[in-house]
Amino acid sequence: MKAQRFFTFIFLIALFSFAKSPSEDNLNAEINWISFEEAVAKTSENPKMILVDLYTDWCGWCKKMDRDTYSRAEIVAYVNDKFYAVKFDAEGAEEVSFRGHTFKFVASGRKGYHELAAALTQNKLSYPTTVFMNEELQIIQPVPGYLDAPTFDTISKYMGEGKYKNTAWADFQKSYQSKL
Repeated sequence: MKAQRFFTFIFLIALFSFAKSPSEDNLNAEINWISFEEAVAKTSENPKMILVDLYTDWCGWCKKMDRDTYSRAEIVAYVNDKFYAVKFDAEGAEEVSFRGHTFKFVASGRKGYHELAAALTQNKLSYPTTVFMNEELQIIQPVPGYLDAPTFDTISKYMGEGKYKNTAWADFQKSYQSKL
């Protein structure tokens, strides 16, 4: 009898060790990052808001935000559903055409900056910065600085659900409680 229980116990352990939990499927989910020009083109075909993550290679807070915020399954699902997501190197050299203007890299100081990053942040470069644009490709708001998952969740819901159009930020914060 003890041997039978032992083998049943071993069998159950083996069974559960190979079984996937429902949330494991989301562990490998990623935000569908596309280029700025792709997001603009897709918006003209299928209107959707745009989220731009402005980063630099040397920015530690940018890497932390990638690791701790943009990797959360709930955030990945929401961003992919509500936005065209753009990861844009604010010091990148690649030219970007938008609304009849070609934005380029400008050498300045030790590194320089990209003109599009400056335009999206209203010349207040800071990394990371998350920029929200509406379906008409107008800047709603650049949000500078590292955003932890609950803060990002709250801001992205405010923007993604269109609450910014008719609800003050302070009122939204009182009514919305992130579950992250």
